[in-house]
Amino acid sequence: MLCLLAAPAAARGVYGWVEFAELHLDGQPLRLKAKLDTGARSSSLDATDITPFERDGRRWVRFRVSRSGLQEAPLMEQPVVRYVRIKRHSGPHDRRPVIHLPLCLGDELRTVEVNLTDRGRFIYPLLLGRKALARLAVVDPARTFVREPRCQAGATGE
Repeated sequence: MLCLLAAPAAARGVYGWVEFAELHLDGQPLRLKAKLDTGARSSSLDATDITPFERDGRRWVRFRVSRSGLQEAPLMEQPVVRYVRIKRHSGPHDRRPVIHLPLCLGDELRTVEVNLTDRGRFIYPLLLGRKALARLAVVDPARTFVREPRCQAGATGE
């Protein structure tokens, strides 16, 4: 009997478990430390002043990116892709808005889904999970800050 195993799609590079990433929202890149967590399925961004609203019959969210390094983090608005329920270890579940986020990691600029939540109690303001890292990165847990973000603002990849 012949058994063929398909090789996984090639990643574009090796990264450490912590890297600098740039968010490309509203025309200004924001540099943040990101934890690359292959144990997490989804990605989360540290945000405050999270306010859902409606625009032209669609769901939107207004928020500030925490720890952006700016004196007063700008208020940003993005369409809501969906809401997710996150199980918590203690207490009820957490309902979070999910947005599409243009993100630069290394020299790759792509759009990823992130949920917005207050990550103030965590060290890293951005957590990138498996879905965001797929076909992009191999994570070396013994390394940190392997690649600087070097993306041109413009078209984002898949």
